[in-house]
Amino acid sequence: MILHPAIIALLVSSCMMSCLTLYADYYGILIIRRWDIGSGSGNQLELERRTYLISTILAYVFGFQLFSLFLFVYTADSLCPLFTGAMCAVGTLQVNSYGFPVLLLKLANFILAGFWLIINYADNRGYDYPLIRIKYAYLAFLTPLIIAEAVLQTLYFLGLHPDIITSCCGSLFSDSGSGITSSLSSFPPSLMKIILFVAMATALGASVLFYRTGKGAYFHGFVSAVLLPVALVSVISFIGPYIYELPMHHCPFCVLRKEYGYIGYPLYLTLLSGAVSGMGVGILTPFKKRASLVDVIPVLQKKLAFFSFVCYALFALIVLYRILTSNLVL
Repeated sequence: MILHPAIIALLVSSCMMSCLTLYADYYGILIIRRWDIGSGSGNQLELERRTYLISTILAYVFGFQLFSLFLFVYTADSLCPLFTGAMCAVGTLQVNSYGFPVLLLKLANFILAGFWLIINYADNRGYDYPLIRIKYAYLAFLTPLIIAEAVLQTLYFLGLHPDIITSCCGSLFSDSGSGITSSLSSFPPSLMKIILFVAMATALGASVLFYRTGKGAYFHGFVSAVLLPVALVSVISFIGPYIYELPMHHCPFCVLRKEYGYIGYPLYLTLLSGAVSGMGVGILTPFKKRASLVDVIPVLQKKLAFFSFVCYALFALIVLYRILTSNLVL
């Protein structure tokens, strides 16, 4: 099973990402300690050349980090026929105790890597690299999470054995269960609809407000941070059942399957992309007063706000379309 092409790709890429981030951390520490943009010394010139290389490498590393979340879920879903009791990715993730921790780490790293890419983009637009120490200090925080993900992912795949009997999503996302997932499944759909659409309308309004006036950056970031968990809970509570047209089917992973048109991929991609870009608007705000970023950050924030608006609008349209065309009435 370890020779599955997607598993090999995930294991090799996670190993390479861990090694490259450690390499970047080494020079990042040197940059934090010795960087002096006003110096013309040989050490400073060497650091400047290194930071060009490191920024390029990490852009590709974190770009693949974003992609690996979806590749991991797709791989888990494609392996489910090999395990007795598994009907979708949930069954595969429950084969051992590492499955869901890896998924949660990948989700967290998706968001954190997105923030680093935003900060790095802003820093590279400043003539004196005003955020260089900040982004490498942030990288030092992010590196242990990248390595932890690689280790847990390796342990997870090494622990996959076809003779293991697992359980399906119906036992985990069930109204009659006692765990947190069962609590989310039994959340009243009518109330969850109101919460989601109020949060979505607020997020869209915050995007428009900031794009037109440049005001409310922190509010935009806060609303995006709140909308993400609200939308994920909504997928379990009522969006999933509308897609499946089954009131008792609350699994957030089956929406990724072929029989439902792989609708989960654009659903989650638009949600996560909107959340990262929306929160990025707030994250960049403290750096607006840096001399070399005075004209850079407001433009970048408006681009992020516009992109966030587009992503949230697409998410809302997908949800509304599935609700209006579904034969299920909740």
